[in-house]
Amino acid sequence: MLKIKRLVWIVALLPVPWLLVQFFDGGLGVNPIQALTRILGDWALRFLLLTLAVTPLRMLTGWGRIAGLRRTFGLIAFTYACLHILSYVGLDQLFDWDILIKDVLKRRFITIGMVAFVLLIPLAITSANSMIKRLGAARWKVLHRIVYVIAPLVIVHFWMMIRAGYDRSTLYGLAAGALLIMRMVRVTMRQVGDNSSSS
Repeated sequence: MLKIKRLVWIVALLPVPWLLVQFFDGGLGVNPIQALTRILGDWALRFLLLTLAVTPLRMLTGWGRIAGLRRTFGLIAFTYACLHILSYVGLDQLFDWDILIKDVLKRRFITIGMVAFVLLIPLAITSANSMIKRLGAARWKVLHRIVYVIAPLVIVHFWMMIRAGYDRSTLYGLAAGALLIMRMVRVTMRQVGDNSSSS
């Protein structure tokens, strides 16, 4: 599984050097900073959705080993989210914190995106097995259900950011909604089963 995880990381990060080449070679259009920031955000959203898809895929295919990749996909999503934020803060705002704060407070889609990113941080920090032991499995599971809040926030952030052509945002939204419903149904059924067995 370790080799598979390493391979997933390598493949998942392949767009980064390609984007850097395109950025410096003028291949990202008339506003390369905006294009770079948005593409990095797209990849963060895709891997977040892939993280949510692990459990449904395991249920549909019976392939139990895929569950071992859930945290890997989640950390890759967080990595792209960090690059997305860094591109915005460093390249777009040039680390001008006064302008940055005003921009975050003024434009709602950026405010929502920042909230989603902040909520992602504790999930990334507690992704290691040692943190599961430290927090306890029950608390760890409760903490990581924050993803049920993060995913809709990211979809809203994406939807508010674009000004035309809502096909992709609608597709992402439908995918996130379906995956979240499947996960919540599974959690509810498990809780019902636990309550029944305990009684």
